[in-house]
Amino acid sequence: MVALAPSVAAARLAVRRALTGLAGDGPVLVACSGGADSLALAAATAFVAPRLGRRAGLVTVDHALQAGSDQRAAAVAAWAASAGFTPAEAVRVDVAGRPGGPEAAARQARYQALVEAARRHGAVALLTGHTRDDQAETVLLALARGAGPRGLAGMPPRRDLSGVPLLRPLLDVTREQTRKACAALGLSPWEDPHNTDPSYARSRVRADVLPALVRALGPAVLDNLARTARLVAADTAALDALAAAALAPPDPAVLADPAAAAGGAGGPTPAEVRVPGGGLSVEALAGLAPAVRTRVLHAWARELGAAPAALSHRHVAALDALVTDWRGQGATHLPGGIRVVRRAGRLNAAGPIA
Repeated sequence: MVALAPSVAAARLAVRRALTGLAGDGPVLVACSGGADSLALAAATAFVAPRLGRRAGLVTVDHALQAGSDQRAAAVAAWAASAGFTPAEAVRVDVAGRPGGPEAAARQARYQALVEAARRHGAVALLTGHTRDDQAETVLLALARGAGPRGLAGMPPRRDLSGVPLLRPLLDVTREQTRKACAALGLSPWEDPHNTDPSYARSRVRADVLPALVRALGPAVLDNLARTARLVAADTAALDALAAAALAPPDPAVLADPAAAAGGAGGPTPAEVRVPGGGLSVEALAGLAPAVRTRVLHAWARELGAAPAALSHRHVAALDALVTDWRGQGATHLPGGIRVVRRAGRLNAAGPIA
């Protein structure tokens, strides 16, 4: 009996953990570019899913940005069909005209196509091949860009993508392990030239920054960066929960007896943040911890209609200044022409600019 390669075992174990307990009886859909990470994920899923009573499908996205990309996509789909994936399809997307740089535009087009494929096939989850190395790169890029805790939390192992669960089973598996898994299984990964293109920030981090950190601090730096993301993600989730509770609609019992709801503490209760007639109480906001208050303001700004992609730290800081640095300043302007003013001890939306 031939011993199972440790790299193959690691990938299969990671996929089993991700799929165990998954709700629904539809298939899982693997997003596969043909690179080592997603190919190792696909091979592991093809092995694990049937043993859990789950059908597995595969979608590869052709961004049409490189010569021969259609042939590469067709080859990946053909391999998937031979490996037992149903469905096994290649989808072409149009990247031109989308907002952001080429990398952001390609990512947006890819995920849109994946979500549409998942809905079309009734998939209960999408699986992507992001590895521990990808997580370390994400944390470094977030740090360099001055991102807050949400950015430093990196990529979550599971998140909602337009109503479809997106799973990243390989976040504890290294890029080297995925390459070894492919070699052990006789698979030939495609090497995406964009991964070594220095015009992309992630490529520069991959080729120069991370190797320099490993040389200076040792190989454990990759694990430490990924662990930092997990720790920050846990703290961020707790703060987000506190903010959601603070912004929840007032409980009638709290409105009837605020002192009893506060446990006699005499401070503002979460339910006091929203005030009758709309808006937020400045006094209650001021009583919240800064990390919770800024989250409340960010969530409220989105409620008012500010587009998440356009809502920045600068906008939230301006809202916070209406609470903590009040000098009689005028309205704070949010994306979408929304204005927020402070009047009579509350923050109110003043509507779009005429």
